[in-house]
Amino acid sequence: MFGVMLWAMIFHRKSRGVKAANFHESLKVEVAWTVIPFVILIGMAIPATKTLFEMEDASESDVTIVVTGSQWKWHYKYLDDDIEFYSLMSTPMEQIKNKWVKGDDYLLEVDKPLVIPTDRKVRFLMTSDDVIHSWWVPDFAVKKDANPGFINEAWTRVNEPGIYRGQCAELCGKDHAFMPVVVKALPPEEFDAWMIEQKRIKAEAAAEEARLLAMNMSFDDLMQEGESVYLAYCAACHQANGAGLPGVFPSLINSPITIGGVDGHIDIVVNGKKGTAMQAFVKQLSLKQIAAVVTYERNAWGMNSGDIVQPKDVYQFINQGE
Repeated sequence: MFGVMLWAMIFHRKSRGVKAANFHESLKVEVAWTVIPFVILIGMAIPATKTLFEMEDASESDVTIVVTGSQWKWHYKYLDDDIEFYSLMSTPMEQIKNKWVKGDDYLLEVDKPLVIPTDRKVRFLMTSDDVIHSWWVPDFAVKKDANPGFINEAWTRVNEPGIYRGQCAELCGKDHAFMPVVVKALPPEEFDAWMIEQKRIKAEAAAEEARLLAMNMSFDDLMQEGESVYLAYCAACHQANGAGLPGVFPSLINSPITIGGVDGHIDIVVNGKKGTAMQAFVKQLSLKQIAAVVTYERNAWGMNSGDIVQPKDVYQFINQGE
């Protein structure tokens, strides 16, 4: 349009002796400039609408993954293979506190990335355990809110193997900035091998749980494991020294939980506390990890209660109503 205007102004200007045509109310022109754009728009709308439908069509997928946001981590579950795990940010606190030099993937690295196959349609079902989160991977053109009580869906098909990074794109609380998304795309044959390995690991973990139920762990082993679990899952809120954050997260030092009944302590770790940021860890931690972290919290920071919680104690608590 601008080209036609420019050409007309240059070659049909008055200084060249061109006289303007004098006409009024041309029916043919008015019909033409109404019908032609209408036909063009219809011609554009048909393929555009088809493309929009295809963009939102997550059916006939090869892999379906439930993505659940939780303050402040992601939970992934492969629906067809009964494999699930949590993905937590693995950037060391020393980097965040500027004690160490920051790495190349600062705040965009996790302990367990989501693994998907290339050249296959992957369907994502997004939801949340607590507040609104948003699962965002720019390279996939996927950004969907994860709302509690609702399920949103999206899909992708990755052509190139590699690692793709994103993060939570919805302000979801204190550690919103520490909720990265890391997706590892593998060729189909490598993905299938990875899935077989995950099933093997799951079977071995179940066997280990059964073995632990028939034995007692030593106090030192429980404390060592408990400290590791505490620093990975609890220190972000309650601080590494157990002192908490006044007015936000309670201190665990000589608190009613850590010096009260053991069952009450196990209960809050297993089931969480509604209306607070204390979430349920029954699906996140093994029986061994729950037993260890409860033992650690009751004996750390100078409390030295002498209380020992074994995996079988946690198992009995969880199944006491059955």
